Amino acid sequence: MWPQILPTIILSDAFQRFIRISMWAPPRLLELAGQSLLRDEALAIAALEELPTELFPPLFTVAYAERRSKTLKAMVQSWPFACLPLGSLMKEWQPHQENFQAALNGLDVLLAQEVRPRRWKLQVLDLRKNAHRDFWTIWSGSKASVYSLMEPEATQPMKKRRVDGCRTRGKQPLAPVEVLIDLCLKEGSRDKLLASLIEKVKQKKGLLHLCCKKLKIFSVPMQNIKTILKMVRLDSVQDLEVNCTWKLSTLGKFAPHLGQMGNLRRLLLSHIHMSSYTSLEEEEQCVSQFTSQFLSLHHLQELYLDSISFLKGRLNQVLRCLKSPLETLSITNCLLSESDLTHLSQCPNISQLKDLGLSGVNLTCISFEPLQALLERTSTTLQDLDLDECGIMDSQFTAILPALSHCSQLTTFSFCGNPISMAVLENLLLHTIGLSKLSHVMYPAPLESYEDVEGTLHLGRLAYLHAKLKQMLRDLGRPGMVWFSANPCPHCGDRTFYDPEPILCPCYMPA
Repeated sequence: MWPQILPTIILSDAFQRFIRISMWAPPRLLELAGQSLLRDEALAIAALEELPTELFPPLFTVAYAERRSKTLKAMVQSWPFACLPLGSLMKEWQPHQENFQAALNGLDVLLAQEVRPRRWKLQVLDLRKNAHRDFWTIWSGSKASVYSLMEPEATQPMKKRRVDGCRTRGKQPLAPVEVLIDLCLKEGSRDKLLASLIEKVKQKKGLLHLCCKKLKIFSVPMQNIKTILKMVRLDSVQDLEVNCTWKLSTLGKFAPHLGQMGNLRRLLLSHIHMSSYTSLEEEEQCVSQFTSQFLSLHHLQELYLDSISFLKGRLNQVLRCLKSPLETLSITNCLLSESDLTHLSQCPNISQLKDLGLSGVNLTCISFEPLQALLERTSTTLQDLDLDECGIMDSQFTAILPALSHCSQLTTFSFCGNPISMAVLENLLLHTIGLSKLSHVMYPAPLESYEDVEGTLHLGRLAYLHAKLKQMLRDLGRPGMVWFSANPCPHCGDRTFYDPEPILCPCYMPA
């Protein structure tokens, strides 16, 4: 195949050796061929204009492994694919600063030119470590496999872009190069690669676009966050996690950045607390500043709110700003009022929920009607339901069983940490036995399993009651449905699992 596509010109001796070894040796010897060519970097760089497209990936891999900075720089300038997945190489080997800098220098040379070079098709430098993981091994297959993996539409998270064909008519003006990266901002972390990249983006002023699909923010000073996000195209962010212990006022300062993430699909926000020195008027202003940003998030599908102190009595303020149906809603370790749950059950954007989590939300003093209505609204779509540690008691649980039995798509149900009796567990089993897709139920140890009010489990009783539930499943024709108990130890907090034998925390001795 390759001799037919080689240009009819005199090749360098080193390049001819590389071609001969590549053609007749098994794929594992291509690395040796690359090493042979790279013994003289000047010859290797000169040969790039003659090099068939299929040989670029293996030669680039060898050059990266051997830290051939000059060759890497030249190969970036001649890269014949729409995307260069450098991140997966950085994961396999240590992300040597000199290799990364060589790639940036290659971009420097390209972006300094006024017109597009003849062979260059590079549009995306992908620094994500888990993207295109197979690219560097697929090159040994068919030419079509390599090209299909590097189709530009597959590399663009925001919009399709026009790609030059193999036969370019005339000279094309340079388009900006997009650099894709997943960012994790942590206090005290010193990322030399990120610092180099930020500096390069500053220098190129519009010719280098920094795009970030996944963004995680931990405890970092707000000024540092703003400095970095100023360099990022915020409409590229699709997955945002804010795992910070922020005051509500700090969240208000971050809110305008959130509003610019118009393509956001997933948002996780945790540990936002209110300061005792904040006035009610300031508090309302900060909450409004945050919740109004949801009006710009037209593609949001997953929303996770954990330990959010301002949510009680204000959940409707968040829900009414949603612009698209949610597939996942997780509200954990938050205080909610009965009116919050009522608004939730009536929200037009929850009727397509697949995952619902209310773990750690105290429902003890809340009537069952809102939760029952919520289950009825989502009965045709709900797949995973988490009601762990909600303080639900027998009477409330019994009241929602009819609605639960109509959740035809339910696959997983967890309600550990609730004070439920064995009779209610048996009733639950009878109500859910007809749910053909329900495969896993994680239940609390029934009240009859405890030795005392302090929550000490009697493992013998738990084993007997567990065996009773398993027998009921067999008798009802559902032996494959997995029921297992998970209970927090009152002393250390670790969970004791039972399926079918106990997996004990250190505080328990064998029964």
